Amino acid sequence: MYVIGTAGHVDHGKSTLVRALTGIDPDRLREEKERGLTIELGFAWLTLPSGREVSIVDVPGHERFIKNMLAGAGGVDLALLVIAADEGPMPQTREHLAILDLLDVPAGIVVISKCDTVEDGYVELVEAEIEDALRGSSMAKARMVRTSAATGEGLPSLLAAIDAALETTPAKRDLGRPRLPIDRAFTIQGFGTVVTGTLLDGALEVGSEVELQPGRLRARVRGLQRHKTKVTRLEPGTRAAVNLSGVHADEVSRGMVLAKPGVLGAVRAIDVRLRATELLAHPLLHDAGVTLLSATSESEAKLRLLEVDELLPGEEAWAQLVLASPVAVAVGDHCVVRTSNDTVAGGRIVAINPKRHRRNDGAVIAGLIRQLEGTASERLLDLLLNGPTDTTTATAVLNIEPSLAAEVLRELLGNGTALERGGKVIATTWLESAVGRASAASEEYLVANSLRFAAPREQVRQLLRLDVPTFDMVIAEAVKVGRMEERGAALAPRGYQPQLTPKQQTQADAFLAALTKGGFTPPTDDPPDAALLGYLSAAGHIEDTGAGVIFASPIFAEMLQRVTAHLEADGTITLAEVRDLFGASRKYAQAFIEHLDAKRITRRVGDARVLRAPVETAR
Repeated sequence: MYVIGTAGHVDHGKSTLVRALTGIDPDRLREEKERGLTIELGFAWLTLPSGREVSIVDVPGHERFIKNMLAGAGGVDLALLVIAADEGPMPQTREHLAILDLLDVPAGIVVISKCDTVEDGYVELVEAEIEDALRGSSMAKARMVRTSAATGEGLPSLLAAIDAALETTPAKRDLGRPRLPIDRAFTIQGFGTVVTGTLLDGALEVGSEVELQPGRLRARVRGLQRHKTKVTRLEPGTRAAVNLSGVHADEVSRGMVLAKPGVLGAVRAIDVRLRATELLAHPLLHDAGVTLLSATSESEAKLRLLEVDELLPGEEAWAQLVLASPVAVAVGDHCVVRTSNDTVAGGRIVAINPKRHRRNDGAVIAGLIRQLEGTASERLLDLLLNGPTDTTTATAVLNIEPSLAAEVLRELLGNGTALERGGKVIATTWLESAVGRASAASEEYLVANSLRFAAPREQVRQLLRLDVPTFDMVIAEAVKVGRMEERGAALAPRGYQPQLTPKQQTQADAFLAALTKGGFTPPTDDPPDAALLGYLSAAGHIEDTGAGVIFASPIFAEMLQRVTAHLEADGTITLAEVRDLFGASRKYAQAFIEHLDAKRITRRVGDARVLRAPVETAR
């Protein structure tokens, strides 16, 4: 299935031509019929002499409705640039031609309309003007066909020309990820919400679960129509009407995109190779405010030129557009940039939601060039060097058929350039770098906290700025290759041990001697600072009850053994019995037994304690 789009200046006979070719009036609004002016998109269809069935999108020609024209031009396989014989090329002719250039519409035919209103010699002059206007454009070599919708002159030749052009125009690709940019949304009584658009990148079937982005609205395909005929399946490249259940028409608007769940997300920034049109009246400046349009999507945006300070007519440059409101676009889509009144530039999207780039950075520009011109392997590897991604995302960015994308992925996995871990695809060099950064982050923490045996896991993760699943995968790899150790809920470089200064060692020895001498009633005044206490606890030298009472570890082990033996013999022990068992005051007995409760060795039942489970007496 192919889609044909009209283009051209207002009142040059686009809608009249469509009506003459198809017998269908594309002007559907009362206001359009009263004014004789196409305001919204119109749709029709016909069967060509070859038997090929095509859809036609009729777009407005008036300058005030350029955005509507752009909404209709997305997904077009063949453009009919309509130019009236009695006027020749006009302002919107040139703007529409520039838009067709920016969108890389695959094929085009120049239709000279209203030929019945002028002499043949005049038409020849108009043809010469048209040749001048087309020079340097993608339609410079397009066939010209003289027509008159009023008399039917040239219409058979036009149909034959359309057939011939489509013969060499590639069919829409099936990338296995159907998406439909919505150009209309309305309600039909008894059916509910209906949306229309041109289906791209995959087939759609009745009963499919779908998602509308931006907004993440979930719905189900209740019915499908092509050219007012019910079908159960639509192939890519089809003008479609989709009846949805589960969503109200008031929630849906032009600019949203219908796709399978998880295929598209909200895009707030894009990287693009921008080409300025010759219509650009003033240089396009870095940080300028512009409007981005892609298919039916639209958003105000801030333009960041990455390698120049201004873009002149006809020039190209890399740019990043930061959007004021999210859109749903994909890598490989074309976009157009407008100022308040003019179409000024456009190009192909090479990255969605990229990080903010440094300007005038050769490495950044080289990476963008690879995304635009590189092999599929190079482009996929560039994506993976930014971090792990799932297989669907990894292959979708290639913008090629799923079987070819899977082949590229297998190649990277086979030669060791990439790995699969936990359902993610990872560049080997990225993982090696991440392991090094994780080890360095733990070392950084331990340098600042020299008496700690390990760095808190969450603190290391935050230093690396990784999500939890990715971080866990990196740490698992670091442990596997022997770079790091997991110590409880903390992390350390493999074999790391903190070292006391001579002064700290003297202080620690004196403190441990005092605890040992104190036995079951150790001194509680003038303990070392918290850092040294933490070290002694982690090293297994002390048992800190947290209640101001600290036991030497061998003493604590003996006390635990005695209490355990008592509990195993008698079943319970009271605070008074603990006190008597060790000849200690209530302060020590209470701190000790409550510490056992906290360690889940004992639990309180009334005024007594019982064992929770068998206990190892050795620490």
